[in-house]
Amino acid sequence: MEIYVKNSRKNNCGILEFRNPAGNSLQSDSLSGIRKNLLELEADSQVKVIILQSVGSSAFCGGASLKEMKRLRDLEQATKFFMGFADVINTLRKLSKFVIARVHGKVVGGGIGLVAACDYAIATKNAYSKLSELSIGIGPYVIEPVVSRKIGLTAFSQLSFDAENWKSSDWSLNKGLFSEVVENQNELNNKLDEITNRISSYSPNAVKNLKQLYWKNTDLWDDLLPKNAEITARLVLEEAAQKILKNL
Repeated sequence: MEIYVKNSRKNNCGILEFRNPAGNSLQSDSLSGIRKNLLELEADSQVKVIILQSVGSSAFCGGASLKEMKRLRDLEQATKFFMGFADVINTLRKLSKFVIARVHGKVVGGGIGLVAACDYAIATKNAYSKLSELSIGIGPYVIEPVVSRKIGLTAFSQLSFDAENWKSSDWSLNKGLFSEVVENQNELNNKLDEITNRISSYSPNAVKNLKQLYWKNTDLWDDLLPKNAEITARLVLEEAAQKILKNL
C-alpha cells in the first residue's frame, strides 16, 4: 500500500494529506514531504487556510516510524531523522496562514508535536493521545517546546511520564491540545467546512499578523530544536533503546 504526502485545494482551503499504512507513522520522506507541501500551499495565493490531515479510519499519526528508527546506525543519520520533526515544526510556526489539524483518530509521539504545531485542532472523541518515547528509551525532546507551549509544562510532564497509557480526547481538550472535539468524522468534516469558510473570508494580513502574535518568542527554536534532535539521536543509539526497538 502506498505511502504518500500530497496537497490539493478546495476553494480557498489548501489540504495537506499524508498516508502510511503503518499507522500513519512518519518516516524521513514523509516529514520532508510535509514540509515541501506546506511551503507549496504557503506560496499559493489562492489558499487562505490549510488543513493538515491523514487518511484511514484508525490513527491520525503514529509518530516517528519505528521501522526507520530500527535502521539508524550513527549520530549523523539519527540526527537527520529527528531533524525532520524539527523542520516541520519550525515551518508550521513560520507560515503566514492558519493551519488546522483534522485529528480523526489516535495520535502518538511526534504526531502530538505535529498537532501542537498547528494553530487549531479539531478531533473526534476517538482521538486518544500518548507520548510513548520514554517507554522506548528516548524522550520527546524535539517536540517538547511546541507541546509545552500548547498545553503547559505540567500537562506535558503528565503526558510524557505516563508513556504507556492513553489520554482521552476530553483530556486533550481540557489541556488545550485539541480546540474542539466532535462525535464522528461527519461532524468533523462539517466543522472544518464551517471554520475554513469563515477564515477564508478574513483579511490575509490580519491573519498573518495574528499568527505572528501566536508564535511570539519562538525565534530561538531555529537553534533549540536541532539541539534537541541531537539529544534524541544520541539516546536512540544507546544500548537501552536499541534493545527495546529490536523487540518491537
